[in-house]
Amino acid sequence: MQALYQWQLSGGEPLDIETQFRAEFTGKTDWEYFHDVFSAIVNQSDELDNLLGPRLDRKISTLDPVEKAILWIGTFELKRRIDIPYRVVISECVELAKSFGATDSHKYVNGVLDKLVSDLRPEETGKAKK
Repeated sequence: MQALYQWQLSGGEPLDIETQFRAEFTGKTDWEYFHDVFSAIVNQSDELDNLLGPRLDRKISTLDPVEKAILWIGTFELKRRIDIPYRVVISECVELAKSFGATDSHKYVNGVLDKLVSDLRPEETGKAKK
């Protein structure tokens, strides 16, 4: 989330941001997963914005960068990481919003991802069209 936030604000090269994070965060980190998710989200940000747009109550360009990064992560994982249960994806994003977002942003993140999951994973949610 922090790398996506930095990328949004700085417009820096994703590889430079990833290199910086690798140098600064030397603890237990799954760098392969970090690279896969970060680079995929950067490369697919327009597609993710298109998925999110209809579910937002405002223009995507007006979202707080923290909320946008969290929603990108959630949208990416709901769409591309079907090995992760949707409830886990939403729960993790809500926790990120509680920790890093504005007051009550976790409620907004939860609401947006809840709308999105019905379309992206209808079989898993039990809302498959018959």
